[in-house]
Amino acid sequence: MTNGDTTGPLLAAHELVKAHGRTPALRGASVELRAGEILAVTGASGSGKSTLLHCLAGIVRPDGGSVTYAGQRLDRLPEKRLSELRRTDFGVVFQFGQLIPELTALDNVALPLMLAGAGRAEARARAAEWLERFGVLGQEDLRPGEMSGGQAQRAALARALVTGPKAVFADEPTGALDSLAGEQVMTALAHTAREAGTAVLLVTHDAQVAAYADREIQLRDGVVAPAEVTA
Repeated sequence: MTNGDTTGPLLAAHELVKAHGRTPALRGASVELRAGEILAVTGASGSGKSTLLHCLAGIVRPDGGSVTYAGQRLDRLPEKRLSELRRTDFGVVFQFGQLIPELTALDNVALPLMLAGAGRAEARARAAEWLERFGVLGQEDLRPGEMSGGQAQRAALARALVTGPKAVFADEPTGALDSLAGEQVMTALAHTAREAGTAVLLVTHDAQVAAYADREIQLRDGVVAPAEVTA
Protein backbone atom coordinates (compact mmCIF):
# COMPACT_ATOMS: atom_id res chain seq x y z
CA MET A 1 0.00 0.00 0.00
CA THR A 2 1.24 3.49 -0.81
CA ASN A 3 0.22 6.88 0.47
CA GLY A 4 -3.08 7.92 -1.07
CA ASP A 5 -4.18 4.34 -1.70
CA THR A 6 -7.81 4.22 -0.61
CA THR A 7 -8.37 0.57 -1.47
CA GLY A 8 -5.98 -1.02 1.00
CA PRO A 9 -6.13 -1.09 4.78
CA LEU A 10 -5.46 2.03 6.82
CA LEU A 11 -3.58 -0.06 9.38
CA ALA A 12 -2.10 -3.51 8.96
CA ALA A 13 -0.20 -5.73 11.36
CA HIS A 14 1.70 -8.70 9.94
CA GLU A 15 2.95 -11.60 12.04
CA LEU A 16 3.39 -9.51 15.19
CA VAL A 17 5.49 -10.99 17.97
CA LYS A 18 5.74 -9.34 21.38
CA ALA A 19 6.79 -10.60 24.80
CA HIS A 20 6.59 -8.95 28.20
CA GLY A 21 9.75 -10.15 29.83
CA ARG A 22 9.71 -13.92 29.30
CA THR A 23 5.95 -14.05 28.83
CA PRO A 24 4.82 -14.15 25.17
CA ALA A 25 1.86 -11.87 24.44
CA LEU A 26 1.71 -12.02 20.63
CA ARG A 27 2.91 -15.03 18.66
CA GLY A 28 2.41 -13.98 15.04
CA ALA A 29 -0.83 -11.98 15.03
CA SER A 30 -1.96 -10.39 11.77
CA VAL A 31 -4.86 -7.97 11.37
CA GLU A 32 -6.08 -5.24 9.00
CA LEU A 33 -8.21 -2.18 9.77
CA ARG A 34 -9.82 -0.15 6.99
CA ALA A 35 -10.80 3.51 7.05
CA GLY A 36 -14.25 3.96 8.56
CA GLU A 37 -14.40 0.39 9.88
CA ILE A 38 -15.18 -0.58 13.47
CA LEU A 39 -13.26 -3.76 14.26
CA ALA A 40 -13.77 -5.63 17.53
CA VAL A 41 -10.89 -7.68 18.93
CA THR A 42 -12.15 -10.23 21.43
CA GLY A 43 -10.58 -13.05 23.39
CA ALA A 44 -9.91 -14.34 26.87
CA SER A 45 -7.87 -12.40 29.40
CA GLY A 46 -4.19 -12.78 28.54
CA SER A 47 -4.81 -13.56 24.87
CA GLY A 48 -2.85 -10.49 23.73
CA LYS A 49 -5.71 -8.09 22.91
CA SER A 50 -4.31 -5.01 24.64
CA THR A 51 -0.77 -5.71 23.43
CA LEU A 52 -2.05 -5.86 19.86
CA LEU A 53 -3.82 -2.53 20.32
CA HIS A 54 -0.70 -0.94 21.81
CA CYS A 55 1.41 -2.12 18.87
CA LEU A 56 -1.08 -0.83 16.29
CA ALA A 57 -1.32 2.53 18.08
CA GLY A 58 2.45 2.92 18.16
CA ILE A 59 2.50 2.86 21.96
CA VAL A 60 4.84 -0.14 22.10
CA ARG A 61 7.08 -1.61 19.42
CA PRO A 62 6.72 -5.27 18.46
CA ASP A 63 9.67 -7.61 18.85
CA GLY A 64 8.97 -9.02 15.41
CA GLY A 65 6.65 -8.55 12.46
CA SER A 66 5.49 -5.22 11.04
CA VAL A 67 2.87 -2.51 11.52
CA THR A 68 1.97 -0.39 8.50
CA TYR A 69 -0.03 2.83 8.70
CA ALA A 70 -1.03 4.71 5.53
CA GLY A 71 1.81 3.12 3.60
CA GLN A 72 4.59 3.68 6.16
CA ARG A 73 6.18 1.28 8.61
CA LEU A 74 4.84 2.50 11.93
CA ASP A 75 7.13 0.20 13.92
CA ARG A 76 10.22 1.83 12.35
CA LEU A 77 9.27 5.47 12.95
CA PRO A 78 11.26 7.50 15.50
CA GLU A 79 9.54 8.20 18.82
CA LYS A 80 9.10 11.88 17.97
CA ARG A 81 7.09 11.02 14.85
CA LEU A 82 5.05 8.45 16.76
CA SER A 83 4.20 11.10 19.36
CA GLU A 84 3.05 13.42 16.58
CA LEU A 85 0.80 10.73 15.11
CA ARG A 86 -0.74 10.06 18.52
CA ARG A 87 -1.58 13.77 18.75
CA THR A 88 -2.98 14.14 15.24
CA ASP A 89 -3.95 10.85 13.55
CA PHE A 90 -4.64 8.55 16.49
CA GLY A 91 -7.01 8.74 19.46
CA VAL A 92 -6.79 6.34 22.39
CA VAL A 93 -9.41 5.51 25.03
CA PHE A 94 -8.65 3.21 27.95
CA GLN A 95 -10.96 1.36 30.34
CA PHE A 96 -10.78 4.05 33.00
CA GLY A 97 -10.56 6.99 30.60
CA GLN A 98 -7.34 8.30 32.14
CA LEU A 99 -8.49 11.89 32.18
CA ILE A 100 -6.16 14.26 33.99
CA PRO A 101 -7.75 14.55 37.46
CA GLU A 102 -6.63 18.14 38.07
CA LEU A 103 -8.28 19.46 34.90
CA THR A 104 -11.96 20.07 34.23
CA ALA A 105 -13.73 18.00 31.59
CA LEU A 106 -13.55 20.95 29.21
CA ASP A 107 -9.81 21.42 29.65
CA ASN A 108 -9.19 17.67 29.35
CA VAL A 109 -10.87 17.66 25.95
CA ALA A 110 -9.22 20.92 24.88
CA LEU A 111 -5.72 19.73 25.81
CA PRO A 112 -4.97 17.68 22.63
CA LEU A 113 -5.96 20.66 20.50
CA MET A 114 -3.66 23.00 22.43
CA LEU A 115 -0.82 20.49 22.18
CA ALA A 116 -1.40 20.51 18.42
CA GLY A 117 -1.05 24.31 18.36
CA ALA A 118 -4.60 25.62 18.72
CA GLY A 119 -5.19 28.72 20.84
CA ARG A 120 -6.85 28.25 24.22
CA ALA A 121 -10.13 29.98 23.28
CA GLU A 122 -10.46 28.04 20.02
CA ALA A 123 -9.56 24.75 21.72
CA ARG A 124 -12.09 25.27 24.51
CA ALA A 125 -14.83 26.20 22.03
CA ARG A 126 -14.23 23.05 19.99
CA ALA A 127 -14.01 20.98 23.16
CA ALA A 128 -17.42 22.27 24.26
CA GLU A 129 -18.88 21.20 20.91
CA TRP A 130 -17.55 17.68 21.36
CA LEU A 131 -18.76 17.44 24.95
CA GLU A 132 -22.20 18.43 23.70
CA ARG A 133 -22.00 15.81 20.96
CA PHE A 134 -21.32 13.16 23.59
CA GLY A 135 -24.04 14.42 25.90
CA VAL A 136 -21.72 15.77 28.59
CA LEU A 137 -22.40 19.48 28.19
CA GLY A 138 -23.35 20.84 31.60
CA GLN A 139 -20.51 18.92 33.26
CA GLU A 140 -17.73 20.79 31.47
CA ASP A 141 -16.56 22.54 34.66
CA LEU A 142 -16.43 19.32 36.68
CA ARG A 143 -13.23 17.42 37.32
CA PRO A 144 -13.16 13.68 36.57
CA GLY A 145 -13.62 12.76 40.23
CA GLU A 146 -16.84 14.78 40.33
CA MET A 147 -18.38 13.00 37.32
CA SER A 148 -20.09 9.64 37.03
CA GLY A 149 -18.14 6.86 35.35
CA GLY A 150 -20.25 7.14 32.21
CA GLN A 151 -19.86 10.90 32.00
CA ALA A 152 -16.10 10.68 32.48
CA GLN A 153 -15.78 7.98 29.82
CA ARG A 154 -17.82 10.01 27.32
CA ALA A 155 -15.55 12.96 28.05
CA ALA A 156 -12.59 10.65 27.37
CA LEU A 157 -14.15 9.71 24.03
CA ALA A 158 -14.61 13.38 23.20
CA ARG A 159 -10.93 13.94 23.99
CA ALA A 160 -9.93 11.03 21.72
CA LEU A 161 -12.00 12.33 18.79
CA VAL A 162 -11.65 16.10 19.14
CA THR A 163 -8.60 16.30 16.85
CA GLY A 164 -10.39 14.44 14.03
CA PRO A 165 -8.16 11.35 14.13
CA LYS A 166 -8.12 8.80 11.35
CA ALA A 167 -8.09 5.92 13.85
CA VAL A 168 -9.32 5.47 17.41
CA PHE A 169 -8.07 2.69 19.67
CA ALA A 170 -10.51 1.80 22.44
CA ASP A 171 -9.25 -0.66 25.07
CA GLU A 172 -12.19 -2.05 27.09
CA PRO A 173 -13.89 1.37 26.99
CA THR A 174 -16.97 0.11 28.87
CA GLY A 175 -15.20 -2.27 31.24
CA ALA A 176 -15.63 -0.03 34.28
CA LEU A 177 -19.23 0.98 33.51
CA ASP A 178 -22.65 -0.47 34.25
CA SER A 179 -24.65 -1.81 31.32
CA LEU A 180 -26.67 1.37 30.72
CA ALA A 181 -23.66 3.67 30.81
CA GLY A 182 -21.75 1.24 28.62
CA GLU A 183 -24.53 1.23 26.05
CA GLN A 184 -24.58 5.04 26.00
CA VAL A 185 -20.81 5.19 25.53
CA MET A 186 -20.80 2.64 22.70
CA THR A 187 -23.77 4.24 20.94
CA ALA A 188 -21.98 7.60 21.04
CA LEU A 189 -18.68 6.13 19.86
CA ALA A 190 -20.18 4.11 17.00
CA HIS A 191 -22.39 6.96 15.78
CA THR A 192 -19.62 9.55 15.88
CA ALA A 193 -17.02 7.28 14.28
CA ARG A 194 -19.31 6.32 11.42
CA GLU A 195 -20.35 9.94 10.90
CA ALA A 196 -16.71 11.04 10.69
CA GLY A 197 -15.43 7.99 8.79
CA THR A 198 -13.03 7.19 11.64
CA ALA A 199 -11.57 3.70 11.91
CA VAL A 200 -12.01 2.14 15.36
CA LEU A 201 -10.09 -0.77 16.86
CA LEU A 202 -12.19 -1.93 19.79
CA VAL A 203 -10.76 -4.35 22.36
CA THR A 204 -13.46 -5.98 24.46
CA HIS A 205 -14.45 -9.19 26.23
CA ASP A 206 -18.15 -8.22 26.10
CA ALA A 207 -20.23 -9.69 23.26
CA GLN A 208 -22.75 -6.84 23.54
CA VAL A 209 -19.97 -4.30 22.99
CA ALA A 210 -18.51 -6.31 20.11
CA ALA A 211 -21.95 -6.24 18.46
CA TYR A 212 -21.42 -2.54 17.68
CA ALA A 213 -18.55 -3.46 15.35
CA ASP A 214 -18.68 -4.11 11.62
CA ARG A 215 -16.38 -7.09 12.02
CA GLU A 216 -14.93 -9.17 14.84
CA ILE A 217 -11.73 -11.15 15.21
CA GLN A 218 -10.76 -13.32 18.16
CA LEU A 219 -7.29 -13.67 19.64
CA ARG A 220 -6.24 -16.98 21.16
CA ASP A 221 -2.81 -17.34 22.72
CA GLY A 222 -1.43 -14.36 20.82
CA VAL A 223 -2.67 -15.24 17.33
CA VAL A 224 -5.85 -14.50 15.42
CA ALA A 225 -8.13 -17.51 15.57
CA PRO A 226 -9.44 -18.85 12.25
CA ALA A 227 -12.88 -17.52 11.37
CA GLU A 228 -15.65 -19.91 12.21
CA VAL A 229 -17.56 -21.08 9.17
CA THR A 230 -21.27 -21.79 9.54
CA ALA A 231 -23.25 -23.86 7.09
